[in-house]
Amino acid sequence: MSKSYQYPVFVSPCFEQRIWGGRRLESEFGFGIPEGNIGECWAVSGYPERESVAENGPCEGRTLSAFWAAEPDFFGAAQLPDEVRESGYPFITKIIDARENLSIQVHPDDAYAAVHENGAKGKTECWYILDCPDDAYLILGHNARTKEEFVQMIEEGQWDALLRRVPVKRGDFVQLEPGTIHAITAGVMLLETQQSSDVTYRVYDYGRLENDKPRQLHIQQSIDVSTVPAPEMDGLVLHTADAAANRTQELVSCKFYRVEKLPVDGNFVMEEKAPFWIASIVEGEGSVTCSGQTYALKKGQSFLLPCDYGKAEFSGKMTVILAAPQGK
Repeated sequence: MSKSYQYPVFVSPCFEQRIWGGRRLESEFGFGIPEGNIGECWAVSGYPERESVAENGPCEGRTLSAFWAAEPDFFGAAQLPDEVRESGYPFITKIIDARENLSIQVHPDDAYAAVHENGAKGKTECWYILDCPDDAYLILGHNARTKEEFVQMIEEGQWDALLRRVPVKRGDFVQLEPGTIHAITAGVMLLETQQSSDVTYRVYDYGRLENDKPRQLHIQQSIDVSTVPAPEMDGLVLHTADAAANRTQELVSCKFYRVEKLPVDGNFVMEEKAPFWIASIVEGEGSVTCSGQTYALKKGQSFLLPCDYGKAEFSGKMTVILAAPQGK
């Protein structure tokens, strides 16, 4: 890899209108968002038609998928499993603003999606809570004990009895495996790291209309892929609000990614330990210095740290969420 890639590459986001979205991506992060109810910022994405674009470096102006194909050394391709290297940029990093409740939904795993969604990937994802009301909760799992009871409760619309409501607060973290019934609720804003997939099955949507029509539901698919009984509550929500400054805290390490939290208060030097990193500034401001060059950072920015960056010095007062692929 050329010396020119021993520094961060910043990428531009794209935005998605959602029936449940709001305007906080503008007021909280200063994004220049389109008119309407904007629910999602696709901060780092190589997904077709919703791609980030490099803002600096030799690949400036190119989409992330083109960047991935043209500069494999930047992403530490030699350290990646063959499947990851050959299937394209592996993650989507989003900021989600839920002005209203999202639909009750579930995602398939890779095996089900490959068969039923034209070879698509499944969707493993995780959430870091950026902001929420004092009495906030998420829908995480359900109370059915058997598949038969699960189907019956759906058919009879027993949503209050079926759905499991889990209290959350700022700084909480949740890993969502495929098959987990879930929903973000009104007032919650979060950072999501997920597989590069857009396969979602809605099981319930409060009877809402979109363009004067009920939104599409996917009842049979939801029944097919949902885990019954749901995973136990213990350890489901990781509380990180009191994480120590100037050290990384691992939030999750799974087959598809690992995610860490870095609260910076002063200075912290991060050394190479992954094929590449996605860094998202979710609070505060500061700077990062690589190879003698310093780059200002502000809330809402996301950038990529290349495989061969050596050391990155973070300075300021900010919270950084870091994500990386698992190496071989």
